[in-house]
Amino acid sequence: MNEVKQEKVVVRGLEDVAAAETRISYVDGVNGQLFYQGYNIHDIAEKASYEEVVFLLWNARFPTKDELSTFRSKLVAGMRIPSQVVEMIKLTPPNSHPMSILRTAVSMLSIYDPDTEDIGISGNLRKAIRLVAQIPTIIADLHRVRKRQPLLSPDPNFGIAANFLYMLRGTPPDELEQKVIDLIMVLHADHGFNASTFTARVIASTLSDMHSALVGGIGALKGPLHGGANQKVMKMLREIDNVDMVQAYIEGMLENKKRIMGFGHRVYRVEDPRARHLRKYSELLSERIGKRHLFEISHRIEKIVKNAKDIYPNVDFYSATVQNALGIPEDYYCTVFAAARSSGWIAHIMEQYGDNRLIRPTSKYIGEMGRPFISIENRTI
Repeated sequence: MNEVKQEKVVVRGLEDVAAAETRISYVDGVNGQLFYQGYNIHDIAEKASYEEVVFLLWNARFPTKDELSTFRSKLVAGMRIPSQVVEMIKLTPPNSHPMSILRTAVSMLSIYDPDTEDIGISGNLRKAIRLVAQIPTIIADLHRVRKRQPLLSPDPNFGIAANFLYMLRGTPPDELEQKVIDLIMVLHADHGFNASTFTARVIASTLSDMHSALVGGIGALKGPLHGGANQKVMKMLREIDNVDMVQAYIEGMLENKKRIMGFGHRVYRVEDPRARHLRKYSELLSERIGKRHLFEISHRIEKIVKNAKDIYPNVDFYSATVQNALGIPEDYYCTVFAAARSSGWIAHIMEQYGDNRLIRPTSKYIGEMGRPFISIENRTI
């Protein structure tokens, strides 16, 4: 048999490979900048609400005041989830990871969504609103089910981010908490062709439904090399516990070539622009709840790693202490990321549908060719 000649170049991890064109977001790794639909994240963070950013990602422009009011009302009204999904949540094992339950619950939502198989523009928009609204509710309901606390309905006076915090904790967030949870959602809304977004677009390129694409995105985000890092950050901070222990702890990790969670980024070669905003609120909120030592430990780690390896913290690093200060349990950190990123995934899914070509890469085969078949009677180990 003639050997198949292959002239293929393998790019491990698809680094720097452009798989498609997009207008949704741009990550400038060299200069440490992030743009949503052409807007610099520094001009949006702390100024635009999460609902405004969702509208921007889906429509390529910010809403008018009346459009925002209508859009927010639709989102808040869509936060309720089917009772069957709530019952499923109640049946899940108490030690199962919240991301696993979220992934399953989103898949289950497709069964009860009347527009599941409609991938037209209007059908997708109706599903998009429901999904962005329902995902925070799934997370909040799961937490309260596990705590044996009554489930709460959204408050029409709050936006979707503040409602999430209210429905999770059971206490209305104050003005500062509303601002910070909104900021977290805005900063995590989209980030180019990351692993979970690419996964969602691959699924959408088959013309599968939006729920399936989001389930794929959630599955990819669950990995500790993507969205699960902030939970690992909090674990590290608990282990250190005292700022005087930081030097020895981090130097030990560096000497043993262990990965320090919350540092480094596949794209950014300088500081992650999102980390700058979260650092400020990590200090403010940690001080506010009497846990300033968590910020001091974090800041000390940042300095040591920067001096030793010239590596900067990414969005996950200070996100951990900010979420901790908001009263979010650490095993739910990644689900908060998923709730925020759902808007970006949906923007990419709809963009993929709008100019679709099946994403079907090839591979470089390095195995044997022409191996003889041996019948079962004659096989030996």
